[in-house]
Amino acid sequence: MKKQLLWAVVLIMSAVCHAEDITVSYKGATAKVTGQSGDSVKVTVDGAKVCIKSLYKSHKLTLRLTGKSSDGQLVLITAGKAKVKLDGLTLTSQEGAPLWLKNKKKVEIVAVKDTWNTLTVTACNDTANHKGAVIWAKDKVLFSGKGVLNVIATGDGCRGIKTKKDITVEELTLNATTSGNHLGEKPFSFGPPGEFPLFGNDSIRRDGFPAPPGGFPQFGGDSIKREGMPPFGGEKPDFGGEMPDFGGGFAGKHKYYASAKGIASKGRIIVNSGSVTVRTATAGAEGIEGKQGVAFNGGRVDILSPDDAVNSGGTIEFNGADVTARSTGNDAVDANPKTGFFTPFGGNNNTDSQEADTAIVIRGGTVYAWSQVGSPEEGLDCDFSPIVIEGGTVFSVGGGMGEMPSVPTNNTAKQPTVLLIGIGIEKDEAVSILDADGKTVHSVTVPFSLRRSASLVSSSAFKLGSTYTVKTKDYEKTFTLSEPFTVVR
Repeated sequence: MKKQLLWAVVLIMSAVCHAEDITVSYKGATAKVTGQSGDSVKVTVDGAKVCIKSLYKSHKLTLRLTGKSSDGQLVLITAGKAKVKLDGLTLTSQEGAPLWLKNKKKVEIVAVKDTWNTLTVTACNDTANHKGAVIWAKDKVLFSGKGVLNVIATGDGCRGIKTKKDITVEELTLNATTSGNHLGEKPFSFGPPGEFPLFGNDSIRRDGFPAPPGGFPQFGGDSIKREGMPPFGGEKPDFGGEMPDFGGGFAGKHKYYASAKGIASKGRIIVNSGSVTVRTATAGAEGIEGKQGVAFNGGRVDILSPDDAVNSGGTIEFNGADVTARSTGNDAVDANPKTGFFTPFGGNNNTDSQEADTAIVIRGGTVYAWSQVGSPEEGLDCDFSPIVIEGGTVFSVGGGMGEMPSVPTNNTAKQPTVLLIGIGIEKDEAVSILDADGKTVHSVTVPFSLRRSASLVSSSAFKLGSTYTVKTKDYEKTFTLSEPFTVVR
């Protein structure tokens, strides 16, 4: 009797494991699914397009994806948690997300150790029935594993990764590239003919009016110059797609429903470890955008974008990662907390307002924030919200807006920090900081030229009251760190 009972338990456990361990093997125009059974998991296959629906709530469904297809897709619908193992997968979708997660709980996407995996989307036109990203998820996603995951979006309006909730990256080597244009141009005829002035970082002078120093403040999560109407309260309203981009004016046929962003989330984006590389190619396509915040806790992050390399409507934290964020046409790092717009009426961030949300916090790691377009775009842009520097190595480069608003204060510069105004940056030539003994404190080579920059520099090697020299090939300036935040012209 005991033996029969034991076999019954084994059979039951085998059935559960069998249902939770599904392999999808792609081969050209077909896909083979093995391992599914029972009423809790339903599988449908149409050529190389696979839909898996799991009703499990307490068990984690585990999938293994392998093989190659030039027109395939996986749609995963889950009631509970799931793990998707990418084991030498090359999957291209000709329309919509090749990996479409309709998840109610967190899904872990794992690149199996020593494997190379590539997901590609070539078109995102049918946005009513498909999602415009290589990986699209309804809930939280954890990217992990000791393999490589390449995310490539070539179609117009196609993002790399898009989620409605948090994205976390651990261990993985993740490469996200987008190269398409924006998608969804439609006529819009609100307001008088012509263009209203711009109210974002782009100076209003471009529309025929003089701008105040540094341009006008931004509203909410994204610069109004990119998003059209101000998203009051820090978030744009969600009308079932992207907020139309009115191009800075309220008349004419502008503009877009979907932009080719690299990694975007309506929640937070968190990098704990691993290596993340992001490349975007279209103006308006941010590299990394976490609506509710971004945290770089560890690993290596390298972002290059024509728009903001890193953008958030919440706080952007640098806690220990080595980050290079470079923009060719906007701010390198742009944080827009909800309270940021209102603080100028009580002064700039030098007031140390306790009501303003902290925009940027740097506690450790290396932060290279480089904007090569010139004034008024900045390396670190927090507008009128506080920036706090507690540690790490910081070297920002931008056109800058003088001493206001994107600088720390004597209270928020917990680590001595200097704003160097007027340095001429020459491409591939070192900018060095030397101590009083001529010893190099820090040296960096910037991959572009900028005739007159405003650079925010901070280092754990800086000592309050000590004298230092900033030196380039054609520039040399000696200064004393007389205050926690020191301005050098």
